[in-house]
Amino acid sequence: MVAAGSLLTVALDVTSLIGPRTGVGALTGRLVEGLADRSDVAVRAFAVTWSGRGGLVHDLPSGVVLASRPMAARPLRWAWGRSTSPAIEGWTGPVDVVHGPNFVVPPARRAARVVTVHDLTAWRFPELVDRSTAAYPHLVAKAVADGAWVHAPSRFVAGELADILGLDPARVVAVSNGAPDLGPDTPGRDAATGRRRAGAERYVLAVGTVEPRKDLPGLVAAFDAVADDDAEVRLVLAGPDGWGVDALAEAVNQARHRDRIVRLGWVDDDERAGLLRGATVVAYPSVYEGFGLVPLEAMAAGVPVVSTRAGAIPEVVGDAAELVDVGDVDALAEALARLLSDEGRRAELVAAGHLRRARFRWDTTVEEIVALYRRAAAAR
Repeated sequence: MVAAGSLLTVALDVTSLIGPRTGVGALTGRLVEGLADRSDVAVRAFAVTWSGRGGLVHDLPSGVVLASRPMAARPLRWAWGRSTSPAIEGWTGPVDVVHGPNFVVPPARRAARVVTVHDLTAWRFPELVDRSTAAYPHLVAKAVADGAWVHAPSRFVAGELADILGLDPARVVAVSNGAPDLGPDTPGRDAATGRRRAGAERYVLAVGTVEPRKDLPGLVAAFDAVADDDAEVRLVLAGPDGWGVDALAEAVNQARHRDRIVRLGWVDDDERAGLLRGATVVAYPSVYEGFGLVPLEAMAAGVPVVSTRAGAIPEVVGDAAELVDVGDVDALAEALARLLSDEGRRAELVAAGHLRRARFRWDTTVEEIVALYRRAAAAR
């Protein structure tokens, strides 16, 4: 048992810090930084990848120890889904807690285990996920059966986990993400740069990996309707290709106003910040979400949001966004047209967004996750 206030040694999976960072990478990056700043926590990081681990050495905060022994993802996930070995201590040495912030937590000989389940897409919408993600339900079920605690990023997901998976609510803890920080509004990250990158003064922006869950084809259809009556606005799609790229390409090819749809692919942090600041509206027409960082990014940029009432999004945005039903292309088009033409409504949502965003603090996230670690370690 770890006494309250004593040094807690945590093994943290930092695989998501390799390459372009998604929402999981944002959580992991903020978490490892926050833990490294604490005097009551020692962090031992590991990356479940054979080839990419070398890029992490210079990206981790001072004081964080990175396991040097290689870890091959495919055989390890296969083994972890079927047994309680190999244990993580073989890479990290003795630890009090091991945390898998991306649906997978390795087995441990003595340490308590915490797994973050960001959403239940793989459970509820298996047709929307790729092969790797489709393995999550089995891996999570195995970890929970072996005593792992579960961290959820929203009350919505925590409730789903308890109801759909039959988990003990006492072992499912909701701790929200913090709001994104776009960094300084400087040349290269400013609205003017974003508009130049978009090739337009007025544009609707969507940010994220091209995957079915984001329903970008539906957004293309809604934009096409809006563009019939607005000759200047563009739709800008920023984010790497994923397993929904074929459906998106088909939707764009069929659009009447495809010449005003811009696909940028992956963008770096500077480009992302500039595009957000320069947008007239940010669209987030997701089919399902366990949290929703993009709407908070838009609020940080001072841009109004149109989103769906999907999953945890209403819990996150409150009254600071225009919300429509999932899959309702007509309602999405109407909401976009309203914000594009109504400066007063845009100003209302921007003001509400600044207040809403202030509720989500990364220091609070870190504090509450450390409290979860201590609960799990004490129970162990």
